[in-house]
Amino acid sequence: MATVTLKGNALNTIGSLPEVGTKAPNFSLVANDLSIQNLNDYKGSKVVLNIFPSVDTGTCAQSVRQFNKDVSSLENTKVLCISRDLPFAQARFCGAEGLENVINLSDYKDASFGNAYGVTFNGGPLDALLSRAVVVLNENGDVVYTEQVAETVDEPNYEAALNALK
Repeated sequence: MATVTLKGNALNTIGSLPEVGTKAPNFSLVANDLSIQNLNDYKGSKVVLNIFPSVDTGTCAQSVRQFNKDVSSLENTKVLCISRDLPFAQARFCGAEGLENVINLSDYKDASFGNAYGVTFNGGPLDALLSRAVVVLNENGDVVYTEQVAETVDEPNYEAALNALK
């Protein structure tokens, strides 16, 4: 279990992020076209998992915008923006913002991603949503970097995540 805060108030997640050096847990998430995407779909690419509560909050939206900008200059790298938002909301946001370098995926069906990655909030006002975190994977699906953002309203450390890709 990880303890993070929301405006200074403690919240717990159901577990902890995967450890650096381990294989990333597989997942099945829903894409904007309602297809199912799995981790294996991205094998051979470097992957940034940008995990957050909802694209309809300022900090979450900014993280999607920032990773969209940052990944445009990187080769063989995919950014997966993962929340429990419905795929329709994710598509609306990216369409309105003109974001084309990130892939939105939803854990709305069964919360299996949040459970496998330990990022589902357990209680409190964000119960069942995903905590803000970043997990970076190499081409083989190995975890090379993780960040559980300590204060939910803060942005992740983009620079550290991008440096892990080198």
